[in-house]
Amino acid sequence: MNGIIIRTLIYMLGLFLASYLVSGVWINGTLTFILAALLLGLINGLIRPVMFVLTLPLTVVTLGLFIFVLNAAMFGLVAALLDDFHVAGFWSALFGALIVSITSTVAAWCIGKDGRYEVFVVRRR
Repeated sequence: MNGIIIRTLIYMLGLFLASYLVSGVWINGTLTFILAALLLGLINGLIRPVMFVLTLPLTVVTLGLFIFVLNAAMFGLVAALLDDFHVAGFWSALFGALIVSITSTVAAWCIGKDGRYEVFVVRRR
C-alpha cells in the first residue's frame, strides 16, 4: 500500500512539472492532480501494455519511436477523462508525457517495488 501512495506522489510531481513547463498542459485543483495521478498509473498499468503489444509491429518499424506516440496517447486519454485536466494538442501531450516519464524514471532509481527507499553503498578498499 505504501508503494502505491509513493508512486501516486511521484506521478503528481511529474504532472505538476508538466503543467508548469509545458504551456499546453494545465491542471486545475489538487483533487484533479490526485485523480490524474491515480488514473495515469492505472492506465499505464492496464491499457498501455495491451496497446504496446497491439502496436508492436509499428514500434519495430519506427525503431521504437512509436512508444513516444503511445505515451502521448495515454497522457491525452487521462486528460480526456478528467474535466479539469486539459492538453492543447499532440505536441503538448508528447512533451507532458516525456516529463512525467523522466520524473518517474528518476524516482524509480531511488524507490524500490514496495515503496521503500533504496540506497546502495559501495565500499572500495
